[in-house]
Amino acid sequence: MASRPKQATPRPAPRLYLITPQIADAFAFPARLVSALDAGDVAAVLLRLGDGHERALINCAKSLAAPVQGKGCALLIDGRFDFVARAGADGAHLTGVAAFTDAIGQLKPERIAGAGGLVSRHEAMVVAEQGADYVMFGEPDAMGKRPSLSAIEERVEWWAEVFEIPCVGYAASLDEIAPLALAGADFVALGDFVWRNEDAIASIIAEAGRALRLPEPAA
Repeated sequence: MASRPKQATPRPAPRLYLITPQIADAFAFPARLVSALDAGDVAAVLLRLGDGHERALINCAKSLAAPVQGKGCALLIDGRFDFVARAGADGAHLTGVAAFTDAIGQLKPERIAGAGGLVSRHEAMVVAEQGADYVMFGEPDAMGKRPSLSAIEERVEWWAEVFEIPCVGYAASLDEIAPLALAGADFVALGDFVWRNEDAIASIIAEAGRALRLPEPAA
């Protein structure tokens, strides 16, 4: 795991990372997703698959791979690393150290392996040592609970100051985007609030993009 050099090159401007709602049938979703991708600078889409037969879920992921990758974005699958190659996805996001450890051998080096659900600094460093392509801080757990925004900012700031591996800060609302970007997040993840109103998706993504624009350093 590489630490940040003392004379570090400034990090690029942060980008958006979209997390889909749970999807088992992608029939109605591609248009909503394309609307979001057209509205802002999105680096990656994390596909959360719902319940269903394995073949149906793989086909669902396949149907979204083309529109996502056609926009120059990475398609990641949440948890189901065994689907990645068959669906033509770019990688997987794993929650927790144990899940990441189980998956890393099947994903690397060809695919992206991201890690979230990291409850301590130690856990974040463990997955980084194992080869994580990014770490995520602040996403809700299975019960919908998450740390306070100030705690997430602190974790992002610590990571950005010390490590080269990118970090993703999870924003639960538009108001959280700028603080996470200022803390040093390389990507800001947007979840369920993006998708609640189909007619507002593009405007929400556009506003999120504006919130990512960091102020110029003082002369």
